[in-house]
Amino acid sequence: MSVYPDAPGHRNVDTSVAAANALAIKLGRLQRLAHEAIRAAGWLGLTADELAERLEMDRYSIQPRTSELKRKGLIRDSGQRRPNATGKQAIVWIAK
Repeated sequence: MSVYPDAPGHRNVDTSVAAANALAIKLGRLQRLAHEAIRAAGWLGLTADELAERLEMDRYSIQPRTSELKRKGLIRDSGQRRPNATGKQAIVWIAK
């Protein structure tokens, strides 16, 4: 059995567990797509909102992938910040 970050995280609440289980079969593909997009962005990097837009996916499906990729050591916080859709400053992720 896989564990986070190779399996979706959840909060041990039935709805969260169900969502994680439903996502599990797509997780590797989503992580690869996210990693490839961040790598392709080069030193400019991408915020989670920019990543979701680039992949034409919902932010809530993509943002958790950044945490997983960071945990796997594939991406890192660039130290840059850019405003997200709400106007708050967001981490700009770059590939390692």
